[in-house]
Amino acid sequence: MSTEQFSVDGDVAIITGSSSGIGRGIAERFAADGVDVVVCSREQENVDPVAEEINASDSPGEALAIECDVTDREAVEALIEATVEEFGGLDVLVNNAGASFMADFDDVSENGWKTIVDINLHGTYNCTHAAADHLKDGGGSVVNFASVAGQRGSPLMSPYGASKAGVINLTTTVSYEWADEGVRVNCIAPGFVATPGVESQMGVSADNIDREEVARRIGTVEEIADVTQFLASPASSYVVGETITVQGVPQISEDHEV
Repeated sequence: MSTEQFSVDGDVAIITGSSSGIGRGIAERFAADGVDVVVCSREQENVDPVAEEINASDSPGEALAIECDVTDREAVEALIEATVEEFGGLDVLVNNAGASFMADFDDVSENGWKTIVDINLHGTYNCTHAAADHLKDGGGSVVNFASVAGQRGSPLMSPYGASKAGVINLTTTVSYEWADEGVRVNCIAPGFVATPGVESQMGVSADNIDREEVARRIGTVEEIADVTQFLASPASSYVVGETITVQGVPQISEDHEV
C-alpha cells in the first residue's frame, strides 16, 4: 500500500501554542516528515528549546522559534512575515494556541470571559486572517483546534466551550469561502489527552496508557499529531470544513427509560 499521500514533506508550517503538549508534538512530527516548522508561544524562552531540539535531531525539517501572542494582531503579522522571509512561503497553519480555566458560570468575570474568547477564538481569527494571502498562493491547509467541550458543552468551562464552538463554526464558514481559492480548512476536536500539563495536574501519564485496549478514555499527543498530519496532507484532499472528533470511545447515554 502506498503511503506517499500522507506525506507533508517540503511544506512550511506554523504551529501556534507549540511550546509543549499537542503543539510541540505536531511540530516534531511535521519536522520528522520534512516540514520546515515555525514554533511559537507567548514566551520566547519556552519555544527556543523546542526549535533547538528539532534542529539538533535527525529530522529533515528545520525549526524556527518566534515569540507571538495570538491576540496581538501586529505580533501575528510579524510572525507570518518572519515565516515567509525564513522559509519562502506558508503551506500549513495549525491554530493550536488556547487557554482555559475552571469556574462556575456565575463566578466568571467579564475579564475572564474575554481573555479566553480572545485567545481561543479571536486568536484563531487573527492567525488565519493574517495568513490568508500566503495560504492562497499555491494552495494550503488550515487545521484549527476546538474541543469536545465546544461540541456538547462542558460544566465549569463555559468560556472555553463557547469559544471552541465558535472555532468549529468559523471552520465551516471559512472552508466554504476559501474552497475555490485552493485552501482547505478543517478542525480537530480532541477529548482528554495525556499532555505534560494534564500529567502535572492530574497524574495521568501517557506512559501508562494501554493501546491494546480499544475502550480508551484518554489519548496521546502522538495520536493527535497523526490526525493533524492527515488533515494537512493530500490524503485528506476530499475533507473540507469538517471537525474530526478524536476522543476515543464516545460518551453515550445508556438510560433507555422514557
